Amino acid sequence: MALISYTSARELAALMHSREITPLEVMEETLRRIDTANPSLNAFVSIDADRAIDEAKAATKALATGENPGPLAGLPIGVKDLEDVGGMVTSFGSVPFRDNVAAADSIQVARLRKAGAIVVGKTNTPEFGSTGFCKNRLFGVTRNPWNLERTPGGSSGGSAAAVAAGMVPVATGSDGGGSIRIPASYTGCFGFKPSYGRIPMGPLPILNMNPITTLGPLTRTVEDAALYLDCVAGYHPAAPDSLPHPHPGISYLHTLDHIPPRLTIAFSPTLGYATVQHDVMDRVEEAVRSFEEMGHTVVLLEEALPNVVDAWLKLFDLNIYGALNENLEQYGSEMGRALVASLKKARSLTLAQLIKAQQVKTDQNRILWNLFERFDLLLTPTMPTEAFAAEGPPPSEIDGHPISLYDVVAFTYPFNLSGHPAASVPAGLTTSGMPAGLQIVGPRHRDDLVFQASRAYEKARPWNNAWPVVPRSPA
Repeated sequence: MALISYTSARELAALMHSREITPLEVMEETLRRIDTANPSLNAFVSIDADRAIDEAKAATKALATGENPGPLAGLPIGVKDLEDVGGMVTSFGSVPFRDNVAAADSIQVARLRKAGAIVVGKTNTPEFGSTGFCKNRLFGVTRNPWNLERTPGGSSGGSAAAVAAGMVPVATGSDGGGSIRIPASYTGCFGFKPSYGRIPMGPLPILNMNPITTLGPLTRTVEDAALYLDCVAGYHPAAPDSLPHPHPGISYLHTLDHIPPRLTIAFSPTLGYATVQHDVMDRVEEAVRSFEEMGHTVVLLEEALPNVVDAWLKLFDLNIYGALNENLEQYGSEMGRALVASLKKARSLTLAQLIKAQQVKTDQNRILWNLFERFDLLLTPTMPTEAFAAEGPPPSEIDGHPISLYDVVAFTYPFNLSGHPAASVPAGLTTSGMPAGLQIVGPRHRDDLVFQASRAYEKARPWNNAWPVVPRSPA
């Protein structure tokens, strides 16, 4: 039974469908694993064990009688606490919302459940997903299973910690500036940020004002993420900017091994403006060489890309303000000071500032349009550093070079502003034994190609056989 903890989602699903193991056995072992590991990590902030056991019993009975409850039948999953699960609290990691019980599942959760997945509980997140490390006033600090003194990253930090620690094989994430890829890099998981709109968001009380944030999975294997996307992608009328499936009837999972031969791939070590920890760069360069060894052409990108941090930050904060503006005066005193300050800045944005941000986005689109006419993929480090202290703050220097707050996420937010699909794959361990990540970015809407490149890399450099032993929490 102990092997269940690190068995992939696809393998677990196959074992349950063939009745070699039952969903009830998987769920019982999952809950035991959470009981053992979660006190050290604080990855899950709420568990609905009774409901999970009842649903596992129902899935066990359905499979035993020859029914097919779906491709994820009986699979335990975690859901980030920014997303609704009917009957559970969606707190957004925020004290004023500690009793905010969701009336119904989000579109994504409903689709996962329709595919047979069983929600075990909600995973921790910084307040409204607003920072790159996982800490809030309501539930406290989430820790990295590789080192309890370090953060798993954010804002999908609870999901990443739960997956890396073997509590669940899959957990949901969302990514508005790197919030799937950051924790994937810091915990050694696979994190996939789809093209904007690939997975419908909501239903939301107010539609996002800017197309920046996407939903996506954190998993231990590329196959598991592709299977996940097969279950949740596709248009929904509650999300009018959601995308139809690009190839109806064609599965991301079943095309994983169809990577085109002899791709032309750009590698940008810094995007022209970032500083990278030296041993993180060593691991990334080793990972990049794998693509050359596979027979692809890798070209060092000489030109600098624009640093779009100011435009991205304004539009990202404006989205949060749009959702929270009516509650800010009422609840602001109970929220984190940094979040409230960001929201007040968003409230004071001028029309001229918003037009300038849109111009930056337009210019970035032209540059990336040109880049992806010349190259099939773009490779970068996912993060400039290894995971920093669990309680924060983010580092103010890298190898002695001063950096700004948002230099810590220099490689992720550009592709939220642009909407391109991007994944983080494990690139190895730094000298202190912490994971580093390689980011694979594809042309807009070529989620399939990013998956295929990630899978080819995973086959060349397998990583799903070495996970951390979760130590007990320090007293």
